[in-house]
Amino acid sequence: MNNFKVFLLMGLLSVILVLIGAAVGGQNGAMLFFLISLAMNFFSYYFSDKVAISMTRSQPVSEREAPELYNIVRRLTQRAGLPMPRLYVTPSPQPNAFATGRNPANSAVAVTEGLLHLLNRTELEGVLAHELAHIKNRDVLVGTIAATFAGAITMLANIIQWGAIFGMGRDDDDGGAGFLGAILLAIIAPIAAMIIQMAISRSREYGADESGARFAGNTDGLASALLKLESTARRIPMQVNPAASHLFIVNPLSGQSMARLFSTHPPIADRVERLRKMRV
Repeated sequence: MNNFKVFLLMGLLSVILVLIGAAVGGQNGAMLFFLISLAMNFFSYYFSDKVAISMTRSQPVSEREAPELYNIVRRLTQRAGLPMPRLYVTPSPQPNAFATGRNPANSAVAVTEGLLHLLNRTELEGVLAHELAHIKNRDVLVGTIAATFAGAITMLANIIQWGAIFGMGRDDDDGGAGFLGAILLAIIAPIAAMIIQMAISRSREYGADESGARFAGNTDGLASALLKLESTARRIPMQVNPAASHLFIVNPLSGQSMARLFSTHPPIADRVERLRKMRV
């Protein structure tokens, strides 16, 4: 099922890129952006983990530097039947975490500095188990590809907006959509990318919460951690590319009104209620 989601996502985002190309340069532009989308599909599939790590400025951490982190992850991976992922620390005071990679053998988990400082061991186990559940459920590739394409689409849309101001995208013999078409797609494209992210991201969080609680052996740690993370995320901003916000366990941009409008995460209260009703 997740393989189907990956290909569906690639197809939908490729269509958006082709539409942008058509608005800018007609048939020639559509063909050029189609070729760009093929290259991006290949790149995002094989290098999605590196893209996510780069977008969040995360740095690798050794076992000597973070022995407790390694100890917890090693124990959880054994319970989950997973290989040990690469571990990273994201330089942000906001407590948060995410997982990335195209499959369990090529996966990575990143935690912020704020997460390591705020949570107790049981809560940290709950968060790490949630991220490992994303890897186990093989849905991290979907989220990372969405981040890669959404970032590219947003960047292209910004270029088109400025280009249209200076005369790009006007009607020509190739059938370009013209000035208004370029402006319209420049506005719609990032929104479309966010809608695709929402459609894929919300349900997977519930699944990762449930699987993660089973890996950890209890629901209390993750439930308590989610409440702490939500409260702190509203007070401590995080400098992160909005295209990567859906990768995190809680929305790192939750304090911003636009982020709430395009939220890729289910309400924390709903997630906590589901966890407390679970039996592990």
